[in-house]
Amino acid sequence: MKTRQLGSTGPTVSRLGLGAMGMSDAYGPADEAESIATIHAALDAGINLIDTGDFYGSGHNEMLIRDALRSRTRDDVLISVKFGALRDPAGGWQHAPSDTSPSAVKDRLAYTLRRLGTDHVDIYRPARLNPDIPVEDTVGAIAEMVQAGYVRHIGLSEVGAQTLRRAAAVHPISDLQIEYSLISRSIEAEILPTARELGIGVTAYGVLSRGLLSGHWGAERNLAAGDFRGMSPRFQGDNLRRNLALVEALRAVAERVGASVAQVATAWVAAQGEDIVPLVGARRRDRLAESLAAAEVVLSGDDLAAIEAAVPEGSAAGSRYPDAVLATMDSER
Repeated sequence: MKTRQLGSTGPTVSRLGLGAMGMSDAYGPADEAESIATIHAALDAGINLIDTGDFYGSGHNEMLIRDALRSRTRDDVLISVKFGALRDPAGGWQHAPSDTSPSAVKDRLAYTLRRLGTDHVDIYRPARLNPDIPVEDTVGAIAEMVQAGYVRHIGLSEVGAQTLRRAAAVHPISDLQIEYSLISRSIEAEILPTARELGIGVTAYGVLSRGLLSGHWGAERNLAAGDFRGMSPRFQGDNLRRNLALVEALRAVAERVGASVAQVATAWVAAQGEDIVPLVGARRRDRLAESLAAAEVVLSGDDLAAIEAAVPEGSAAGSRYPDAVLATMDSER
């Protein structure tokens, strides 16, 4: 698989990365053996970037990745870890600001290293910022872990342009992890240009908008208990019907291109710049195989124009998160 560099100071990674969250959290039950087989298949196909969070499955995701990597050479894999979100014993989320304090940086990293069974994390980043804790303090604490050898690169997640500038003044930032898809394009106005100005790459999650742009979603699909999409505005009522109409318009373009809806949606994100690495959230080998083929899809200028005509900017119905969640996100301020 072809590679891309994350920003001007970050590591060289595969053109696609694997987001492992769904193997432990957010989208209903997953099969652990199939999850490990999917990680192995991704590595065998040339993917070398795996993204996780210490709060995915309250640590389960990190231990799953540890088990999957037992038979692999550590330096062949780049592990990106988010921290800071708070869970409760019932598996829910605490409705409280993330803990991104300097003491939490060191404490959470200690547990991450133990669960992953490794002596370093390749990219370490706060999942969300706490508005009461200056980003300079958080990045400064991670920079100490870089100096100590426990972290190789510093990343950020879901932050706005001004926060990017403040963070980059403390320590080089390898990449910004943020939602970016055909129906989530708000970063194009200010955040993406700022990242490019500062030499910061983008790892794009949600490229299929949590399955909505996969081409496999149906209006009558039942969701498992705890599935995030049960509270997502884009999956509700008339919003869902309107969004699925966009998917059908995209399907017509995909058929002309000779690819699936998911492949075209992923390839569109990859085509927005060599500094952007889409994260695919496959948790089964068949879905991974479909995503891998997206790396081989070459979109012409006419193809890109047809895709954007089928799914115009701002055409999605409903916001990407509930309003209460958006209000807590630095990238939305």
